[in-house]
Amino acid sequence: MRYVDAVGIQIDEVRRVAALARLRLEAAEEQRLCAELGAILEAFERLQRLDTAGVEPTAHVEEFGAPLRTDEVTNLPADEALLAGAPARDGRRFRVPKIIE
Repeated sequence: MRYVDAVGIQIDEVRRVAALARLRLEAAEEQRLCAELGAILEAFERLQRLDTAGVEPTAHVEEFGAPLRTDEVTNLPADEALLAGAPARDGRRFRVPKIIE
């Protein structure tokens, strides 16, 4: 039995996509998905018929309000200040007791 909806989604196509996704579908699920996918494609078909010649392309629906800042280093490395409180150090490294034998 081949089920074809208004947009032309066939049950064979639903079965092929289900097989690619490794899904086992019951016959009722196949019929339901055929109708749902047909409705989705019909909605896209209606959108394609809209005249969008005068509509500016947008990346966001609303204005992007977060100001962007330049990427600058604000906390310069201060090795001496960081190592000043170390109980023991070896050059630019902390010295710690050996814990692995």
